[in-house]
Amino acid sequence: MKIDRLYAITVYLLNHGKTSASELAKRFEVSVRTVQRDMDALCQAGIPIVAETGPFGGYYLTDTFHMDGHTATQEDYSFILTALKGFSSAMNNSRINATLEKLSALTRDKDDSIILDFSVLREDDGTLLQTLQAGIRAKRPVSFTYTNADNITRMHTVEPVAVVYRWYAWYLLAYSVVKDDYRTYKLVRMRNVELMGIPFTKEHDSAEAILRENDRKSPQPCTQVIVRCKPEARAKAMEYLNGKVTVEYENDECEMTLHVIESEHLWLGTLLSLGDGIEIVEPEHIRKQVVEAAKKIILLYG
Repeated sequence: MKIDRLYAITVYLLNHGKTSASELAKRFEVSVRTVQRDMDALCQAGIPIVAETGPFGGYYLTDTFHMDGHTATQEDYSFILTALKGFSSAMNNSRINATLEKLSALTRDKDDSIILDFSVLREDDGTLLQTLQAGIRAKRPVSFTYTNADNITRMHTVEPVAVVYRWYAWYLLAYSVVKDDYRTYKLVRMRNVELMGIPFTKEHDSAEAILRENDRKSPQPCTQVIVRCKPEARAKAMEYLNGKVTVEYENDECEMTLHVIESEHLWLGTLLSLGDGIEIVEPEHIRKQVVEAAKKIILLYG
């Protein structure tokens, strides 16, 4: 186990750079003293570990250190292959399929104990994703017509940074020159996407760093909703709304807590589909929102 941990620590430092002893201890579930002993062991083994003291200190590897490219085990390749198969199921992309073929040849023991089928995530025939990825690779802006959550339609020209799947949908992370800020655009709301013949106006940080900063500045607002469920709606509320049971009642009804993003409306449609099997207890403005939606449906079919 110690050898495995020493190897894992080396890989972690290689990927993440300077890291404090307390961070490493938390990451590998050992004491700080054990981390210090591990560092001594790595140094004795010839791994060039540098230790810096002070409030911003930590351990890191020298720039000259490189690992052998053949350190992955068959189990590692199996994990990568499983993830890549899932990625391939979501993307109609010949380059991904070619990579999948190459990796399959490196894996002797095929492990089908976990299968990731993301085919439901495919956007049309994949043309939109391919166009956006072409703009990202070539560092060229894209233009498109976009209808936002308030049903306002405008033309946008942005510098694409990454295509992201989160909150149960595909988004484009891009830099808006007009707003001088990074924004996300839901792919399903984009139309008439075209690749522009001009270069980016600036170099952009990594997509992960931009997303972290965006989430820090503008966290997606979640609203806590308390509902009362009848027995027939319980399973669906847990499955489709990720409801957490907080109170059990004698008649097999229960109280649940949901967390919804009000700007996204899939949860509202799901609530309406459960009919009288689920009742919103609070907040009041969500109750009114459901009542208004129900009234419009009654008028339409009345």
